[in-house]
Amino acid sequence: MSNSHSGHDILSGHPGHLTPDQEQALSTFKQNLSSTGAYKPGSDSTPTSHDDAILLRFLRARKFDLQKAQKQFLDAESWRKENDIENLYANFDPQEFEAAKHFYPRWTGRRDKQGVPVYVYRLAALSGPVLKELQAVPQERRRQRITALWEFMTRFTTPLCTALPHPGNPPTPIVAVTSIIDFADCSVGTLWSLRSHLQQASTMATANYPETLHSVAVVNAPSYFGTVWGWIKNWFDEGTRNKIHVLGTDPGPTLLKLIDAENLPKMYGGQLDFKFEDEPNLDEDARKLIGDSVPKGPCLFVDGKVVIPERTAH
Repeated sequence: MSNSHSGHDILSGHPGHLTPDQEQALSTFKQNLSSTGAYKPGSDSTPTSHDDAILLRFLRARKFDLQKAQKQFLDAESWRKENDIENLYANFDPQEFEAAKHFYPRWTGRRDKQGVPVYVYRLAALSGPVLKELQAVPQERRRQRITALWEFMTRFTTPLCTALPHPGNPPTPIVAVTSIIDFADCSVGTLWSLRSHLQQASTMATANYPETLHSVAVVNAPSYFGTVWGWIKNWFDEGTRNKIHVLGTDPGPTLLKLIDAENLPKMYGGQLDFKFEDEPNLDEDARKLIGDSVPKGPCLFVDGKVVIPERTAH
């Protein structure tokens, strides 16, 4: 499979795939951020504060407009400081962390043909008692749960997938996920009940974790999806909207162009044993690197190994 959708190079603007103008923009971006103290270039003894793959996410999100990218980056950094994200993640209760995964997209443990992790979100799973449980959680704690799971995605899942074999010479860092959003058996009532939950997650991701969606496949889209799309499309910026593809009730043929059969769950036309409620079903390469399962609770993947963040006393 080529790296293009409809003639557009999907790796454009990623490390190793920059035009001379984009190279120049990245260099200027670093200088500008460095002068604010928000970015610290590395030295022999200290790593850079943010690698190029992260900085380029902000530049791509703002179509390489330096002023807009800088504003979004500084706003996101302020948000991280104000909410003490490092400590929030390191100290998140492992049991609550695992339970929170049932309310949000989950990693299957597999990757698409580009090496990008494949996530699944089955909305019907969030009905009945599960929905009541979700709605009993205060808004602020819900926001913290979303944050912890986005940290897990950007600091464990995507760095792990970057370390696994994937296409490219040299292989491009993995910074985003491919998501299958499954509307099967999801009533319009359930969806209406979930709207603030979904909006909170989408809005926060767009602002603070830009360009972490590689592509989104909406499967088993119901007849009312056009109405739903009318409500939700404004939660996303234009770049994200262009990555959302509605596939209906027979998604297999399209998904198999993006994901090998052994890495695509059976219910979507592949061969993988995986349901939304399951733990990640790791492929052989991932097992060689981290063992048979993803560690429970908050964890990082740094320099080729799993790291448990240091909890701090409160």
